[in-house]
Amino acid sequence: MNLNILKEISDLKKQKNAVILAHNYQIPEIQDIADFIGDSLGLARKALEVEAEIIIFCGVHFMAETASILCPDKKILLPDLDAGCSLADSIDVNQLRDWKKKNPGAVVVSYVNTTAEIKAESDYCFTSSNAVKIVESIDKNKEILFLPDMFLGAYVQRKTNRKINVWPGECHVHAAMTYEEIKNLRDEYEETEVLIHPECACGSQAMYYSEKNNDKKMLFLSTEAMINRAKETASKNIIVATETGVIHKLKKNSPDKNFIPINKSATCKYMKMITVDKVLETLKSESPEVKVEKYIAAKAKTAIDRMVGLV
Repeated sequence: MNLNILKEISDLKKQKNAVILAHNYQIPEIQDIADFIGDSLGLARKALEVEAEIIIFCGVHFMAETASILCPDKKILLPDLDAGCSLADSIDVNQLRDWKKKNPGAVVVSYVNTTAEIKAESDYCFTSSNAVKIVESIDKNKEILFLPDMFLGAYVQRKTNRKINVWPGECHVHAAMTYEEIKNLRDEYEETEVLIHPECACGSQAMYYSEKNNDKKMLFLSTEAMINRAKETASKNIIVATETGVIHKLKKNSPDKNFIPINKSATCKYMKMITVDKVLETLKSESPEVKVEKYIAAKAKTAIDRMVGLV
């Protein structure tokens, strides 16, 4: 990386009391300049904790929206407004309202990978790391509308042993991952441990076979939990079933391990849109800013507070 650019970014951060938060799927150069790297839940909590006046959010649009809702007094900047999310786009607010009308009295449980408008129509927000606990915290007699990821919904339904109404949405990256790919890699590499994001299409099959064979080396984890697990495990070969961006942090934190992506082309184009040059321009201009309208933010905050508060 250009050392002059890095120095300029560092100087501007100090001058403007700014911090850089980056998601685990961001490009390595962005992760390397970030003050904090984490998953959606970790980033939301960090946004609340930092005393900076400006947050440069290196992730996708819904994440910056969440930070804006949680931190209305901070300036939330997203270096590329086109950094969206195929999963968030799989349901709009009118579809959710129609679904709620057809299921009066149901509890709406929405993934963090949704727009602020969706969160404003929800009772609970969750991330992959606390989805099971959120659902378990809800009265067993209550009907649940779970959205928008159908693979994560199937995983939560199996783990909680509850009937859940699941919206048929998907992440275009995780939806392409198959159990066959895991099987083939395990045949190729000896003594592997498999870390699977619950959004993956391979999840249901992987869970079935792991339970059937009492396979303790098949684990379903959020990206942050994957990073922690990699440090602890004795396995040297680790198959990673999620977006490839997390491999950079995995290798940095556990350089003695061999991390094998389920598919080398499993990359999210939206997560790769932010560059170091864009971060610099954003710091200079203090734009583009992501600001959620007050009435939407007020309605969405209850659901998000429940997500952040429930470990």
